[in-house]
Amino acid sequence: MKKFFLSIVAALIAVPTFAQYSSGGFTLSESSVYYGVRLGVTFAGISGESATIAGVALNNDYSSLNTGMTLAGVAGLRLSESTPIFMESGLYYTERGGKKDNTTVNLNYLEVPLLIKYGIQVTPDIAILPFIGPYFSWGMGGKTKTKGVIDPTNPGSTYTAKHSSYNDNCFTHGDMGFKVGCGAEYNMLYLELAYQAGVANISKADDLTAHGHAITLNFGVNF
Repeated sequence: MKKFFLSIVAALIAVPTFAQYSSGGFTLSESSVYYGVRLGVTFAGISGESATIAGVALNNDYSSLNTGMTLAGVAGLRLSESTPIFMESGLYYTERGGKKDNTTVNLNYLEVPLLIKYGIQVTPDIAILPFIGPYFSWGMGGKTKTKGVIDPTNPGSTYTAKHSSYNDNCFTHGDMGFKVGCGAEYNMLYLELAYQAGVANISKADDLTAHGHAITLNFGVNF
């Protein structure tokens, strides 16, 4: 509930700022610059390896999907007068990570994408915009939680163990990869579905690799 409230507040603050640039809606034939806000959901996982290092068993594979949220402000610039090609970037807050068995990894990022979009005007009011491009992320925080850990002081009971997802032998703060997807716009309303594939190794453990991936569904408004 707290996150939802903060998302609504951020969107309300952003709208008056962006609205001064509004031309009554985004159209492929007229718009050269647009601004927008995004709010959505992320389904993320981590593909990794297993190994025993210095007698410690490590497993970076958290491929079961973890659900989080996304909040962003974006801006787009038309790159050609004759062709509806746009470059879009912005600042995203996105929650990713992954799950396996009783363990959930949360990785919360600030993310900057650099997307190339191509606009297809389907009707006077509807445009389809497929896109592709790299993204660059920095981990701000996140906890790893394991349920059902046996309490050594009381073998008959269990507890939930928690630690930072960026501890030693866990995950790095920096990440990068590629994002591909498609957006649809009706007047000023915008909806997009995308897939993100990490190419950076986010594992801190020597000789182990881990790569994040996610499916994102975002809703928003363009001005």
